[in-house]
Amino acid sequence: MSEVRLTSLIVESPPPARTIAVRARESKGKDHGPGLVWLGGFKSDMIGSKALALDAWAEAQGRACLRFDYSGHGESGGDFKDGTIGRWLEEAVAVYTRFCQGSQFGPQVLVGSSMGGWLALLLAARLRELKDAAPLAGMVLIAPAVDFTEELMWKQFSDPIKREIEDKGFWTRPSDYSPESYPITRQLIEEARNHLLMGGLIEPGCPVHILQGVQDPDVPWRHAVELVSRFSRDDVVLTLIKDGDHRLSRPEVIERLLSAVAEF
Repeated sequence: MSEVRLTSLIVESPPPARTIAVRARESKGKDHGPGLVWLGGFKSDMIGSKALALDAWAEAQGRACLRFDYSGHGESGGDFKDGTIGRWLEEAVAVYTRFCQGSQFGPQVLVGSSMGGWLALLLAARLRELKDAAPLAGMVLIAPAVDFTEELMWKQFSDPIKREIEDKGFWTRPSDYSPESYPITRQLIEEARNHLLMGGLIEPGCPVHILQGVQDPDVPWRHAVELVSRFSRDDVVLTLIKDGDHRLSRPEVIERLLSAVAEF
């Protein structure tokens, strides 16, 4: 039985430096299939129900599974208010290249949930520029919140909220998933505009399977349909779950997730 190794690494760019918590499960050999890399959502962490189910499935299959928390999330250091898409992308690149680098590593499958779906696509583009990083076998994106800061936040905010963000530098948003509110910063909104994808063609570089709930109040299913239309390749599958919400964490939906991962 393979063990999960709890470790960390320090990411210094962009400053300030922060310690990123990582849980890495090694594979039982390349013949067991591609490794799995979990990319969590906004204000989520690596010990949520989907991430744990993925890791348990990987253990049963003898596959590697890599999970981590972005700065300001879960067990990682850093302040959430400092967080931006670019900062979290750099952390994803650092974790991937540290733990999935070299000839001993086979292909990997990125499993991105909500914001993690956006970061998975950005990470894939970065990996194509790097030498010696493990290649991608595929992606499974769960309610992918691509460009959410612009399309699902800024464009939907009322004028008073926009003014508060511009004047104060942040707006405190109530959470539907936690008793604690959290800040939406001007830095988050403005920096994310450097990473928007929905305005042109998207080249994932590998097959993609998207799971999307039709009853999702945070990432509307039409957003997923629009995303699919942006992909420059044909091997993209969109599974709409009619009664699915944003979390997509019911046991029967998690089974769909694991079945999608097993395709790669």
